[in-house]
This record gives sequence, C-alpha cells and structure tokens, in this order.
Amino acid sequence: MAAGIDDIAIYIPRLYVDAADFARGRGLDPAKLQKGLGVSQMAIVDTNQDPACLAANACLRIMQRNKLSPEDIGRLYVSTESSFDESKAMNSYVIGMLEQVYGQGAFEHCGGVETKFACVSGSYALYDNTNWIRAGEAEGKHALVVVSDIAKYDLGSSGEMTQGAGSVAMLLNDNPRLLAFDPKVTSTSIKDEYDFYRPFGKETPIVHGQYSNLLYLIQVRKALEAYKKKAISTGIIKLKDDETILDHIDFLNMHLPYANMGKKALAYLVRHEWRTLPRWKNIIEKIGMSEPIPKDPRGTIESVLGDQEFMEKDHEFTKMFTKTEEYQEVYESKLASSLIASTMIGNLYTASLYLGFRSSLEFEYQKGTSLAGTRVGFGSYGSGSSAMVFSGVIQEEFEEIVKDMNLESEIGPRKKLTIEEYEALHENKLGVTDSMLQPKKEFVLTEINSSVGSGERRYIFNE
Repeated sequence: MAAGIDDIAIYIPRLYVDAADFARGRGLDPAKLQKGLGVSQMAIVDTNQDPACLAANACLRIMQRNKLSPEDIGRLYVSTESSFDESKAMNSYVIGMLEQVYGQGAFEHCGGVETKFACVSGSYALYDNTNWIRAGEAEGKHALVVVSDIAKYDLGSSGEMTQGAGSVAMLLNDNPRLLAFDPKVTSTSIKDEYDFYRPFGKETPIVHGQYSNLLYLIQVRKALEAYKKKAISTGIIKLKDDETILDHIDFLNMHLPYANMGKKALAYLVRHEWRTLPRWKNIIEKIGMSEPIPKDPRGTIESVLGDQEFMEKDHEFTKMFTKTEEYQEVYESKLASSLIASTMIGNLYTASLYLGFRSSLEFEYQKGTSLAGTRVGFGSYGSGSSAMVFSGVIQEEFEEIVKDMNLESEIGPRKKLTIEEYEALHENKLGVTDSMLQPKKEFVLTEINSSVGSGERRYIFNE
C-alpha cells in the first residue's frame, strides 16, 4: 500500500532578529553569520508562544486548508526536543487547543504520542505513521505528524547565532498528492553519544559543536550506506559501475542546524561517494592536491579533531572541492533550494529538515523544474545520536499542493526586534501577557500557573 505526505503546512513566529544587527550587537563580523553560517534572520517566539501552540497552529492550517474534520484524523504525533513537561505529552496539549475550534471531545478517538530523539524524532514519527497506514490500520483516516521546536542557546554562546523557532505539520495518507515514501529502504544508524544534550531543568543545551558536526556527518554517511544496500536489493535503484547512489536522488534534504551545514554535509557525502569512482581522478587533478588523510584514519572523532594539520588541510581541500564545476552542479541541482527558508528563519531542530523540504518544493516549482516522478532523499540527524536516511517520489498531483506555496505570505508581516527586545525575551523578563504582537486567528498561551506544584498551561484561540 502506498503511503506518504499529502500536504504540508508551516507556522513560523513573526518576531525575528536580523543577523547583521545581532552580529554588531555581539561585536562580530556580520559576514560570519550571513556567509559563514548562512543565517540572515532568526525567528523568535513571542511571550505568549511555546512549542505546543506553534504545533497547534500548523495543524489548524493544514486541516482548514484541506477541509478536514476531526473524524478524518486517526493519529496525531508531535515530535519535539523543546518539551516542557516530563510526563504529559505535547500532542495532548495540541488536541486540547484544536478542540476549542472543533468542539470538546472531537479528537478523543485520535491516538498519538510525543516523540523525542533530538532533531531526528520527527523522522521516526513519520516512519511509524507511514507503516501504520501501510498496514491497513488507518482505515481511510489520515495521520498528522507535527515537528515543533524552539532552538534556544545561552546568551554569548557560539550556538546563539543559530537560533530559530517554528512548526511544520505533515498530513499522511494512503493516496498522497505530494510525496510517496519508498518502501523497505529506510535506514538508521544509532550510537550513545554526548554531542548535544539538555539535562532536566535546563532551558538551553550543552553543545560540543565541532564534535557534533563531525558526528552528524559520520552517522548520516553510515545510514546512507545502509540505504544504498536496501535500495539496490529492493530494485528501486540500479547502479552502474561509474555511478553513485546520489546520482539517482534528484533532490536532497539535510538536517539544517544552520543553512551552511547542509553544504558541508553534501560535500562530505559526495566526497565519500565519489572517491572510489573514475571521476575522482579528474577532480583531484583539478584541485591540485591529494585528499588529506588523518594520522589515525581509524581513530576516534576526538583524535581526528585533535589532528590540527589534517583539519587545516581538509578544510582547504573541501573549500577547493566545493568550487569545482562538478560539485557545484550537484549542489545547485539537488540541495540549494532547500536552504533558502533556513536562511530566513534559522534553526528549527526537529522541523529543520522538513522546512528544507518545504523550501525545496516552493523554489524548485518557481524555477519551473519538472518535479513529478523525481526522487527526494532525506538525511535526518538527531544528537545523542541517530541518523535516518530515506526517500520518496514526488507524485503527479504535486502541483495541487505546491502551486500556492509562498513562504513570506505564510509567515505574514514580521517585526524586527532590537537587540534589547530580543534579550528581554530570551531572558524571560516579560510575562505571558506582555506580547509584542497582537495574535490573529491563532492559538496563544495565556497562563502558566506558577503556584507550588502546578505549572498548568492555558491556551485560547484568538479570533
């Protein structure tokens, strides 16, 4: 049975910090953010917003656009690493908000959980619900998978320049108009790591940046190797001697903690795939230097990062490699369009991969790219750590969904924050009722009960 994404909706907070203003406020070169990281704006939540209401707003948009009733939804999963309750699942908060619009008890039949595995959990939720549909358990109903997060780092930390917030809702069914997932090829890699984590009671994460970046690349590469074996064994892809699996993936979406990490991931994967092919000899001749090898090629990530000579040479090699015509063709045709939204919004943790997919659809369609029948690959990563690689095929009916996509109009009019306003929000100096924007036809947080032993949250739908 076919299963996949029928429609996709986003909800992005309308407050943002301009990267150039942020850089000047921190005494940094604005080019470091805009060129080095690919960050132009970072979406910031208002005082009356949290990950649950971001998720509910994305769900409401997709249901209203498709004229769906609660009876049409069989499952509702929320994936997040911004959870604020260690017991009560976020999807129950979302259902409570939706029932303010659709009526009390309207979703009581709807199963679902909150899933957590850093930024990869949304991909596991998609996989679970896709198999629920393939197994015939859906019985004609849709599944909603919502990825919703607030990426927040300590003031003055290196991660502060890669913040963002937002939610992406995906409607799944057995007759998807947008993308049908390839069966029996989804592949994972998992390992116990402390590259990025957030202990109980801590609002911001502990990050080992370089370590996490390299671990991300290694884990996705391992998952890609497993995907390749499955894709070949199932027959959906047939490789010739001089081909790589990436030659058979038309568009690639990567996890994007910041836009330029997608470029780094693509360069890493392409190097790994090409170095055993005849074309690699020509690439090396163009670059004019051999691909560097660490002193201890089978060593730990720490030993590689500690090999300063290798790191410097590898950086130089990668820089020259990404300037080659061969790499540029792959980058422009397969990845570039997926990075555009990230530059405008920032890091969305679980939602970043799917915002990239949404970005790719809109901007490839605007270019007049023929999308029907093309294969889309997903490289998902979650710290801690796990990677998932999977793929799907764009359906003939895709234009019904993509033709009206417009990122700027869907976000709506935005307010640029001053550094002082941003820091007041970041440090929680304002109360829930001190919002900077007037909500319009959206769910907002109205109260957090601060009495001892409580913490209950209240939401309303603001007409």
